[in-house]
Amino acid sequence: MTPPPNIKPSLCIELPYQSDTSQRFEVLLDNAEPWPVFLDSAHPHTKYGRYDIQAADPFLWIVTKSDLTTVTDRQGNTASSSEDPFVLLQTKLEPYQHQTHTSLPFCGGAIGYFSYDLARRLENIPNLTEDAENMPEMAVALYDWAIITDHHEQRCWLASYGLEQHTHDRWDELCTLLENPTPIKQWHFQVTGELRCNMNQQQYQQKFERIQSYILEGDCYQVNLAKRFDINAEGDPWAAYKLLRKNNSAPFSSFFATPDATILSSSPERLLQVKEDHVETKPIKGTRPRDLVNTQRDQALAKELQHSTKDRAENLMIVDLLRNDLGKVCVPGSISVPDPFALESFATVHHLVSTITGTLATQQNAVSLLRACFPGGSITGAPKLRAMEIIEELEPHRRGVYCGSIGYIGFDGNMDTNIAIRTLIFSSGLLRFWAGGGIVSDSELEAEYQEINDKAAAMFALLEQLR
Repeated sequence: MTPPPNIKPSLCIELPYQSDTSQRFEVLLDNAEPWPVFLDSAHPHTKYGRYDIQAADPFLWIVTKSDLTTVTDRQGNTASSSEDPFVLLQTKLEPYQHQTHTSLPFCGGAIGYFSYDLARRLENIPNLTEDAENMPEMAVALYDWAIITDHHEQRCWLASYGLEQHTHDRWDELCTLLENPTPIKQWHFQVTGELRCNMNQQQYQQKFERIQSYILEGDCYQVNLAKRFDINAEGDPWAAYKLLRKNNSAPFSSFFATPDATILSSSPERLLQVKEDHVETKPIKGTRPRDLVNTQRDQALAKELQHSTKDRAENLMIVDLLRNDLGKVCVPGSISVPDPFALESFATVHHLVSTITGTLATQQNAVSLLRACFPGGSITGAPKLRAMEIIEELEPHRRGVYCGSIGYIGFDGNMDTNIAIRTLIFSSGLLRFWAGGGIVSDSELEAEYQEINDKAAAMFALLEQLR
């Protein structure tokens, strides 16, 4: 078959299509490829996603911890810098960029995570919360090849721009490894002991009331308050992720293993997409639980959400915030909201989702866009800086990867990133996750507390399966 246009045929081979691509990714794990990453549409378990992107064996690592970013190449050479991490990332991408756009979403570029706490490099936020994560604020690597599965066309490619000699040297090996994947390892993971939470109901109530006071005093309009859960665990988290992607399928899911931690995300929310200077963001605000047993009640919950004045007003606040963020880097007059307050239904919840679009200005790029909008307004509140200051005051622990972003920035300048909600982190024998919700003036305590449990339902169910 003819390969996609604009890719050198010697660095693009079509692989047999698989509806469930997890088996092909297991071959990379079996082969102990470094920094394996799976940007997962969760096909065939959800209708919203199209592409799966899988990669490993990067040629450059960019890791930010506190005020220092360390860059390491394949030969082990390292250099450290206190420069703005976003600016440094763009500097490292620049020599490889300006590749021709292809019909594939990604043929090489940066993939990684940007933690919520990376915002401390952008804003003057007080250090009040406990850093129990002890993880880099940014971990991004540059990859020269990727496996791209298109579930709409039911085709799959191993593709590369061929910018690194190492890719040429092992191309035949990769083709042989991936053409007929046969995973050999058995994966096991289990949790032990009791699930812990950093906020009981009484403490949550106190913080809820404090936010209401701030709103009444005019400090803010909305604040997203989150609880952190953790539990002891052991084994290989890939086994847990395979369950998660079935139980809570979501179009912006991901599995990412770094030397510091493994991230298991089943996020339904896009932060930012760039396709040839067209920008899109899809904030979520508004949630109802699913009832998969009683279809009539499930439909009634969805209808209730769609017609909720409170949820629509809450969503509109974040739409306005993100329009302002996009306005920093987009062409004046190009920002629009073509699809406000749309209903999207996932495994355990219904969500209210708005789509905002714009055109990237000439002197801007995907990284500067990400910096201008980071972190996503749907998980902070409004106004963003004051909401983040209140979060820092009220939440006991730093969020780490939670409410940050995971995704790719291609050598062609395109980008797609999620907001890292419904996300678990595993390191040092501990599995942890968070759940939260936006509080506004007419929020009701019991309803907000229940919404957190609704959002965490898939994680609670996963832990029961892992015992």
